[in-house]
Amino acid sequence: MLTRTVLAASATALLVSATGVSASAAPADARPKNPAAAPAAALKPCAENALTLRATASGQDHVLRLSVKNHSSQACLVDRVPLVTYGDLDGAAVPFPLSGSAAYKLDAGKTAHAVVRSLSASGDKDARSVGYVMVSANPEHHGRKFTAAALAAPGGLRVWEPVTTLWQPTRALADEVLAESDGTGILKV
Repeated sequence: MLTRTVLAASATALLVSATGVSASAAPADARPKNPAAAPAAALKPCAENALTLRATASGQDHVLRLSVKNHSSQACLVDRVPLVTYGDLDGAAVPFPLSGSAAYKLDAGKTAHAVVRSLSASGDKDARSVGYVMVSANPEHHGRKFTAAALAAPGGLRVWEPVTTLWQPTRALADEVLAESDGTGILKV
């Protein structure tokens, strides 16, 4: 998928440009002594098998709650924008606030939260129905498939101009961020 390739390339470029040099190439005395205290740029991307992704119905129409948990013993990086795609439709949910790919540090044993709205305020007449949604924490990961039936939408997930929050440390904060958008990724004024 083109979106996944572009996001993966930009995430890789960001990690390389942020560090300038790999941690293993740095002199031993320049490396951080405590990996948990290391800056995000010195951390490695999370292995896909170290993460648990979840998507659940929120109780609000066309809104899903997302979470990603790091089960490893080390902090690692996911992309700050969850990659959310609907069925076989082109494109992914637009991040709110609008932002590019960047790293988000996920500490060992911690969970990050996001919320995705699949239908914009103007999308009701143009919406399409799909049978599943794919969610990934890193563009280079395969992600996880969640069926419409598992998300309390047995008739399909309706989608038009979906918007996702960035990963947040709490579910409440993710809800607040989504509430600040008008449903199309634009800040309410």
